[in-house]
Amino acid sequence: MSLDGIVTRAVVRELAACEGARINKIYQPSEHDVVLLLRAQGRSLKLLLSANPTYPRLHETEASYTNPTEAPMFCMLMRKHCEGGIVESVTQVGMERIVHINVKQRDELGDIGLKRIVVELMGRHSNVILTDPKTGTVLDGIHHVTPAISSYRVVMPGSAYVPPPDQGKANPLEVTEESFVELMTRGDGQDDATATVRQRLVDRFSGISPLAAKEIAHRAGLADNAPAGAEQARKLWGAFHETMAAVASHRYEPVIVEEEASGKTYFSVIALTHLNGDSRGFDSVSACLEAYYGDKAERDAVKQRASDLLRFLQNEKSKNVKKLDKLRETMEEAQEADKHRILGELLTASLHLAQKGDKSIEVVNFYDEEQKPVTIALDPQLTPSENAQRYFKKYAKLRNSLAAVEEQIAATRAEIDYLDTLLAQLDRASLGDIEGIRDELVEQGYIRDRGKSRASRKKKPDKPALTCYTSREGVPIYVGKNNTQNEYLTNRLARPNDTWLHTKDIPGSHVVIRADSFGEQTLQDAAMLAAYYSRAGSSSRVPVDYTLIRHVRKPNGSKPGFVIYERQKTLFVTPDEQAIKALPVTVK
Repeated sequence: MSLDGIVTRAVVRELAACEGARINKIYQPSEHDVVLLLRAQGRSLKLLLSANPTYPRLHETEASYTNPTEAPMFCMLMRKHCEGGIVESVTQVGMERIVHINVKQRDELGDIGLKRIVVELMGRHSNVILTDPKTGTVLDGIHHVTPAISSYRVVMPGSAYVPPPDQGKANPLEVTEESFVELMTRGDGQDDATATVRQRLVDRFSGISPLAAKEIAHRAGLADNAPAGAEQARKLWGAFHETMAAVASHRYEPVIVEEEASGKTYFSVIALTHLNGDSRGFDSVSACLEAYYGDKAERDAVKQRASDLLRFLQNEKSKNVKKLDKLRETMEEAQEADKHRILGELLTASLHLAQKGDKSIEVVNFYDEEQKPVTIALDPQLTPSENAQRYFKKYAKLRNSLAAVEEQIAATRAEIDYLDTLLAQLDRASLGDIEGIRDELVEQGYIRDRGKSRASRKKKPDKPALTCYTSREGVPIYVGKNNTQNEYLTNRLARPNDTWLHTKDIPGSHVVIRADSFGEQTLQDAAMLAAYYSRAGSSSRVPVDYTLIRHVRKPNGSKPGFVIYERQKTLFVTPDEQAIKALPVTVK
């Protein structure tokens, strides 16, 4: 994991600006995350404490979070002991991924008390724990650890706080050249002969990740899989010492690199010269972490919260695809209705040649130019006349079903398009958009209302919140991210001379440029948004139609979000996620 002790040290250094800040609000938007709203040095800032087992992190954030209607118990406890308090200090434990945030707060009796928020960024063992330093006890943790889970320590209200086990590693900021060589070459009886430079750096020094170890080896001119001998250790010392001197004096270079060969993305607070690929630098560690983790964590949370909807929509689409295949088969059969009429007429003309009990009869096909014989299958239980009537009935049934099957095929295709639209919306949905999609499915009768609580049964707002981007020319561009938003945006908010955009024949969002006149840049920005928030968001040269709102209308009885339009023009764009993120965005 890239978030090592070096990155943690850089974050703590940056968060020194929070010392003396007042905690105005505390929220817990998810089961893993806590957000502190601080007021420090005349500015407001948000601090994210995440114990997400996949993406644990601690940094300032600009992201917006959807908070639950009722605060979880841990959040209520945090508010009781920390809200209104002052951040006294933010410190790191050695070079470990453990941060202590000390908060002073005046209690109900007016006495000043000290509480400590312990943020442990330990992968799947990550936690945010509120402790009382005076007694050394745990007030509560965002994740409980019972004796059944760990025999080493318990994280439950009232238990003694025990830090994660010490791994016995040396602090890389305090070693000399002699001690460095000794630590790198000292055997421990385990794989001494095969130990590599990278393994030894990670195993012997606190806070160094495999990524940082690989970078140090590269700077020393060594392969990261070079054997950990004395000669290699001496060669390594210069690069190691130089890197740690920069870390000790807080000279960081926050960077995200996308490796060209593998396509994988890495981040660090030291330059990653061993990686070949696109590199993006940042002014702060928080901005770097936000860029790296933000989308990943949100997509993961959205997938988790929307997993049941995703499964349901995929199953519904699969059922409709199978239904469409069967309807097409029926259509092909129906188009052969004349074949049954001809067999009935041939049999009627040859009734004297057949008897009850016959399984087939061969007659001359006088409809064929060459008068070839044809074999007609018979039901031995029926008379020849009844067999003829059976063919005529099948002909009539197939002929009458042709129109009905055509209608069903059109309806099934519309259903698949609708489900594709919802799947595309889920693919780009934020946490706040999911409930809108769920409510729509309830209203349309696809799923049952899940017995919502009275608090969550509040009357829906008449105006749904819409995402509004500002183009490079300063023109507002609105994006509907579910069908409720699409309906409101296109049918109620937009004016007749506003410009409406949508991907051509591809499920996606409605996009509206709220202006009578604008330049080519605004049109390109809006088209890119329409392509990005569609099923073709990862494709290139995506066709996007655009026309005036006055030429867009919703047919009576159609599905939510469905419209027809005319007088459109088409342009082709390739979605660029970084360009879209660069556009100013608000929720209105």
